[in-house]
Amino acid sequence: MPDLDFRAPRLFVDAPLREGEKIALERNQSNYLGNVLRLSAGENILVFNGRDGEWQAEIEGRKRPDSLTIVARTRTQDRLPDIAYVFAPLKHARLDYMVQKAVEMGASALQPVLTRHTQVSRVNVERMRANVVEAAEQCGILSLAAVAEPIALDRFLDKRETKRLLVFCDEAADIGNPIKALQQGLSAAEGIDVVIGPEGGFAEDERALLLRQPRALRLSLGPRILRADTAGVAALALVQAALGDWQGPG
Repeated sequence: MPDLDFRAPRLFVDAPLREGEKIALERNQSNYLGNVLRLSAGENILVFNGRDGEWQAEIEGRKRPDSLTIVARTRTQDRLPDIAYVFAPLKHARLDYMVQKAVEMGASALQPVLTRHTQVSRVNVERMRANVVEAAEQCGILSLAAVAEPIALDRFLDKRETKRLLVFCDEAADIGNPIKALQQGLSAAEGIDVVIGPEGGFAEDERALLLRQPRALRLSLGPRILRADTAGVAALALVQAALGDWQGPG
């Protein structure tokens, strides 16, 4: 892991980053730096945009922070592992939690899917994106996970790239060692889709549809039934440990 400054505030800015660049702050960013963090002109923060790495920036402004001057790069841009988190959305705070944890676990894409037993009919995608940004700011992450519009499960399966590994986390699967299951000669070179169902589980026809997918791995998450948000964290941890970037380079 690169050296990280865990004490310096981090801010996502949707602007090109290069030495000497001046960036105007949005009102909410100015309020956050000046009124929440109590920072003022001359103090430094870290900024990133998901493309140009992480940079040190100096706050400017007379009465309140109103702009940043980019000073020097602190980290080069990295890439997230090609792991899509495919999930049935939950309500409000639990959806916020799910998105934040998926980002922390290194997912590069978030795809809500609507299933027979999904509890939520409308998804606030902009709120999901805001949670992605907040989690990245707080956890030293440089790349932002992409957030897709909700789609019916069958439509998602119809359009997904079949070369990708489909990790289907199924509460009805036989209990076995999930790490061994993930390491049995599987290739993740074309990417991984990790699929988590709703609180009520998948309907039988949905389960059958998932099991018919090319390169599908049916995975048990142990002897206990997990809540959907807990299952997501557990599944992503297993996938990262067995096939993702937790193994280190090479």
